[in-house]
Amino acid sequence: MVIELILIPIGFLVAIYGTLIGAGGGFLAVPTLLLLFGFPPQLAVGTSLVLVLFNGFSGGLAYAKQRKIDYSVGIPFSLLTVPGAVLGAILSTLFEARIFRILFAILLLLSSGFLIIRPAARPTDGITQKMRMIYGYPISFAVGFISSIFGIGGGIVHVPAMTYVLDMPIHTATATSHFILIISAFVGVLSHAYLGHIEYLDAVLLSVGAVGGAQIGAYLSNRVRAPMIARLLGLGLAIVGLRLLIL
Repeated sequence: MVIELILIPIGFLVAIYGTLIGAGGGFLAVPTLLLLFGFPPQLAVGTSLVLVLFNGFSGGLAYAKQRKIDYSVGIPFSLLTVPGAVLGAILSTLFEARIFRILFAILLLLSSGFLIIRPAARPTDGITQKMRMIYGYPISFAVGFISSIFGIGGGIVHVPAMTYVLDMPIHTATATSHFILIISAFVGVLSHAYLGHIEYLDAVLLSVGAVGGAQIGAYLSNRVRAPMIARLLGLGLAIVGLRLLIL
């Protein structure tokens, strides 16, 4: 139990970084549980999603007070994550540990390369709301799937997609992604709980730290420029992806 108390500051730091970049923090929590605590992939994913859920509630509340969330996009997109989240939880049972780490690392490195190479680019111009919703529906389903199968919250996909495909300012994309992950993480947690994939004590300790960390991350987002947020996300993904590959 004494050793597990380190999960509180881990959750705190993960939530600061995750909320700042709109990624929920699961992309850091899952490798931590895999590498430091020896969790099997399914337990790492399910336990991480509890942190992501509490991080989402806390950070989402802070972003709502800052009026950064685009609800016209966030509400329908969040509903589209639901079937993907259920499917991801079911299919997560099929992964062996090594295969899971490789696939997870590839996902992180691809996302990292995109963000670092094009941190401030917005190639679309004047995209209409109708086009935004058409493009966003399949993206949101995929985000729900990725969130639940890897336990990462989905922001590492949603933030780049909203910025580069849907032509949203990155601060709005970050806040809206955080709102969406509340729904996707909630469904993912329920699905993984049903499948027995959650270590509840560890999840609670992570979440205790995450609630405070999310508030700080949202506060810092007002003081960090958009390209820096993208690069911070890309750098974090690259570090974790490389670490998983060299296990």
